[in-house]
Amino acid sequence: MELIQKNATEILLLLFLIVTFLQSGIDKVTDWNGNLSFIKDHFKNSPLKNLVSPLLAIILILELMAGALMFVGVFQLATTGQTNLALLGAELSAVCLIFLLVGQRLAKDYAGAMTLAVYFIIAIFGVYLLNK
Repeated sequence: MELIQKNATEILLLLFLIVTFLQSGIDKVTDWNGNLSFIKDHFKNSPLKNLVSPLLAIILILELMAGALMFVGVFQLATTGQTNLALLGAELSAVCLIFLLVGQRLAKDYAGAMTLAVYFIIAIFGVYLLNK
């Protein structure tokens, strides 16, 4: 219990990112065709229009890996105080968000890109806290 209290900020931040990334990844797995259709339409006028399917698969893998690493990392942090898996997951989530930001900017979806900035700040704050 002491480790949970000592690392409450990190754990809560990780839980937020876990919900964000695992939900997004699971949604892509359970509704691949719907997501692919939406993303193809979103990127129809961008330089990425012919790469949507493989890029969506890469994002899916990154989201699931980041979420899984942070999920296991929460338990590691709460039981041993080690941060290595949680940190790796948070770093991967930040990289994933940068990839998403590039896509939003190329699609000229500036409002969507701005929304990602909030998630990126949270991910970077997590990296900062876990990197102590």
